[in-house]
Amino acid sequence: MIKITLPDGSIKEFEGAVTPLDVAKSISEGLARNVISALVNGTQVENTTPITTDSTVQLLTWNDDLGKKAFWHSSAHLLAQAIIAFYPDAKLTIGPAIEQGFYYDVDFGDEVLSEKDFEKIEKKMLENAKKNETFSIYPVSKSDALKEYADNPYKTELITNLNDGEITFCTHDNFTDLCRGGHLPATGIVKAVKILNAAGAYWRGDEKNKQLTRVYAISFPKQKDLTEYLELLEEAKRRDHRKLGRELGIYAFSEKVGAGLPLWLPKGTALRKKLENFLSEAQKKSGYEFVMTPHIGAKELYVTSGHWDKYGADSFQPIKTPNEGEEFMLKPMNCPHHCEIYKVGQWSYRDLPKRFAEFGTVYRYEQSGELHGLTRVRGFTQDDAHIFCTPDQLMAEFENVIDLTLYVFKSLGFEDFVTQVSLRDPEKKEKYIGSDENWKKAEDAIVQSAIKKGLNYVVEYGEAAFYGPKLDFMVKDALGRKWQLGTIQVDYNLPERFDLWYTGSDGEKHRPVMIHRAPFGSMERFIAILLENTAGDFPLWLAPDQFTILPISEKYLDYAKKVSQLLENHDICGIVDERNEKTGRKIRDAEINKLPFMLIVGENEELNGTISVRRRGEGDLGEMSVEDFITYFKKEAKISN
Repeated sequence: MIKITLPDGSIKEFEGAVTPLDVAKSISEGLARNVISALVNGTQVENTTPITTDSTVQLLTWNDDLGKKAFWHSSAHLLAQAIIAFYPDAKLTIGPAIEQGFYYDVDFGDEVLSEKDFEKIEKKMLENAKKNETFSIYPVSKSDALKEYADNPYKTELITNLNDGEITFCTHDNFTDLCRGGHLPATGIVKAVKILNAAGAYWRGDEKNKQLTRVYAISFPKQKDLTEYLELLEEAKRRDHRKLGRELGIYAFSEKVGAGLPLWLPKGTALRKKLENFLSEAQKKSGYEFVMTPHIGAKELYVTSGHWDKYGADSFQPIKTPNEGEEFMLKPMNCPHHCEIYKVGQWSYRDLPKRFAEFGTVYRYEQSGELHGLTRVRGFTQDDAHIFCTPDQLMAEFENVIDLTLYVFKSLGFEDFVTQVSLRDPEKKEKYIGSDENWKKAEDAIVQSAIKKGLNYVVEYGEAAFYGPKLDFMVKDALGRKWQLGTIQVDYNLPERFDLWYTGSDGEKHRPVMIHRAPFGSMERFIAILLENTAGDFPLWLAPDQFTILPISEKYLDYAKKVSQLLENHDICGIVDERNEKTGRKIRDAEINKLPFMLIVGENEELNGTISVRRRGEGDLGEMSVEDFITYFKKEAKISN
């Protein structure tokens, strides 16, 4: 008998070998029709894969993320099959599923794939899908695999790095590809496909390698699902922070300044300052002390921290001075500087925790193909802080940071997020610094804190920082893509590398524990996601310009400026529209520019000392005294707790 343990703990017994599909049929025919893949002992396999020993099994449908992964990975095979039908000399490389859909990297040689070719490829994919051919995966020896792909240098390179017993091919219909597995039962499940775009991509992400064509696409089990997705895609384009940032005058880029280095315009700077003030006030109440560190540091600082060994080859290169052997680096991290600030003092256990906070700008080299608006840049500002505490204080401090991060998210309307416990890869410990003992203590502290706070979290191995595990807050944007914003990390290793200590109650020296934390993550990425989530309609307290005053003619311009000054005196910021335009045009422009309030002034308002108030999205609110408007505004602009 073979015992199959299901996710709810129930056990089913079968005579002899069984497949995930058999397991599904034993539960219900309806489930069997919907199962498209399975996890067997943690490994994703086809639902026809034989199970010959006692195993844990999770059945996957379209509603599961891993089910979608199998669906989209299988669709990548259909895409490659269709491409080869039209471009038989093209060289295929890899075609993974991604968070939304899939892509295939292709070397088209002298031919060029253009948008006008997308439709014929889509039709061919659906034509092949309708054949309802099964996906068959089977092992191949290394020598046979190399023979099969003798004319494909990309597949050859992949195979060369594999061992006998690790190589499998997948065949459906007339198409075969090097593949690890995890497919649909058959192609007929794919009912709708769309090629989204084609872009350049270097082989293996290395600029030194040949540039390939990356063909992005997505597929669904129903045409209705594709239609809804394309509608969502149009909404996402409307909300794209790159488009909104330009239209609202938030930020800009300059080729002369350099790629990935944003220039913050007056409105964007006002937005950033308000975010900084908001978090600074919250941090002040939580006992943080503010520090400032330079934009560069001696190379030796980052050698000590381990950043040079880990990232030096891929970072901005050292800056040499006239003094021989003296080298500095653009600051890639704030934490080594904060360690040195801690070392300035001599601390006892009574002084801890020490909480140092800084809005520190750091610089990291990103390949030009990876740059994307504000979400992937080369210079960015972290709302960074580092807490130095005793081991006994660790749990309380970590939980306090979780509370601070949740407060920030709630205040700014970020409700669609999950938390990710990022641990080191137990199979590749050489990628990390520090002892197994310290890693276990740090990982246990994060998991226990997440459980105690009731967080909905997932565990991801291999996603830890090189010096310690972390709790990442993954926020979904308007298209449902996940972005890491807030992060909290536990670190026993940098205190050792920098020889940090405090005097304990026993009079002896002890190592502090270090917590790295950044609720926003980076100001740039945070503002990008904020732009997309709000479509530029920021919370009233955060709007760069909260009002525009519209005098109906030049005669009332002085009164408009007087009202503006009164509002500014109460920290309500805005502008006076002095243009010689009709009031209706000014109102329309204010709506387009997403200004929360339009304050219209004319003869009647000047005589009565009032303003006529319009609110974006609500229309006319009537005539108010300036004092009444200030009271109303402050009530509406209050940050929710």
